[in-house]
Amino acid sequence: MRLVSNRLLATTIVCAGVTVGVAGHAKAQSAVDLTATQAAADLCAGKYKSEALVSAVIARAKARPELNAFITLDEAGALRQARAYDAAHARHASCKPLGGVPIAIKDNIEVAGLPATAGTPALKGYVPATDAPVVAKLRDAGAIIVGKTNMHELAFGISGYNTAFKTGAEFGVRNAYDTTKIAGGSSSGNAAAIAARIIPAAVGTDTGGSLRIPCALNGCMSLRPTVGRYPQTGIAPISHTRDTAGPMAGTMTDVALLDRIIAGGAKIEAAGLKGVRLGTVAATMANVDDDTKAVFTAAIDKLKAAGVTVVDVDMPKLAELNGQVGFPVALYEAYDDMVAYLKRGPKISIEDLAKGISSPDVKGTYDGLVIPRKLPGPNNSVVDAKPAYDAAIKTARPALQQLYRDTFVNNHLDAIVFPTVPKVATTANPDASSVPNFVLYIQNTDPGSNAGVPGIQFPVALGATSKLPVGIELDGPLGSDRRLLAIGLALEKLFGRIPPPARL
Repeated sequence: MRLVSNRLLATTIVCAGVTVGVAGHAKAQSAVDLTATQAAADLCAGKYKSEALVSAVIARAKARPELNAFITLDEAGALRQARAYDAAHARHASCKPLGGVPIAIKDNIEVAGLPATAGTPALKGYVPATDAPVVAKLRDAGAIIVGKTNMHELAFGISGYNTAFKTGAEFGVRNAYDTTKIAGGSSSGNAAAIAARIIPAAVGTDTGGSLRIPCALNGCMSLRPTVGRYPQTGIAPISHTRDTAGPMAGTMTDVALLDRIIAGGAKIEAAGLKGVRLGTVAATMANVDDDTKAVFTAAIDKLKAAGVTVVDVDMPKLAELNGQVGFPVALYEAYDDMVAYLKRGPKISIEDLAKGISSPDVKGTYDGLVIPRKLPGPNNSVVDAKPAYDAAIKTARPALQQLYRDTFVNNHLDAIVFPTVPKVATTANPDASSVPNFVLYIQNTDPGSNAGVPGIQFPVALGATSKLPVGIELDGPLGSDRRLLAIGLALEKLFGRIPPPARL
């Protein structure tokens, strides 16, 4: 997608071979660089119309069906929203932070008048009457919701290989850099659409890595906020202890913009890197592939050269404590939290929900663990989940949180830094959703999720061999979201954006 000016001094947006006329006279600009922040400024200045920008986004989304990025593309509704913005802007010349800017919403977050499927067939007829609070805040800021994005079914997975919804020939949300690879999960469609330059920004959710994993695999940026920083009403849940919505975008500037709109606060300025102190934990380097190791090592060297202090720190029993929290909390709370959600909105039973699950991995999880309230046990057995859950909430999770607090305080850290995922994107097929792959890809994102701390994912480079994105994550103390974003803005200046996919 790009902006060009023709001989009639009318700006046009060319998107995926489709040219849409726009009144105005903006200078040429490549949409590879068109961010939500810049689009809002351009629309405010009258350089082009929201209707034309939204039309171009819709056209580009339609031109990439193989990505399976969208479940619902709201062409008529988005254009109606855009025309309303254009008319109001023409009358009052008032501007909003996201005035007229198209964004997307993960399909487990409720948007008034659009299906909220959570990626599962049993909910395809559920159309909420009101926006989730996070969506309402974005609408109030002028955002145009162009559609609902595809996801790992019920957010229970890291691959995005959903067999319930597809627009292309093959199943699964596909990686924008290589469509034979997974997009990651569970906020899969958001990441693929951002990386493919269909949309500049989106809102997803994260329980154990669902914002950060797909952004790592597709080269976008995200913030997993401190749990409780964002309202969770109107979002299909897994775990109230672990779930949070969060922003995803092509730039950290846009991530910070969406965070400011949803959570409030003044504009964040980039941190001075010479005052930043980061810790590395040896355990986070387990299982990393060669591309990831090389990119991470080079990134640390570049951070040090920029004045960042990087120290090795020890987090004893990190994996042990995390194991006592992760599955027990997510699988036990998934039943009660989903029952409450279904009673409030879709008005179906959790048993009927489970009957409609399409993806075999999620079907197995619901039928074998969530519904009977069980956890995996030794020798392929299952055990009652309640004792392990109680121990997790009363003992293991507080100990994990204390470990994070001690690590940050005792080492005077702004954050710990690590490869977001150990491996670049794997091949998109049913095996991508296997339990070993799940455990591998959440290796580094899960502990901070269980502790409730905030984290930012930042793409650093393409792997030398794979040519696929590699990202780093910074996890900070509870409530340090704005400090992390300030560091992220500085990293954006230091590293720049990674090269876009070959096909745009």
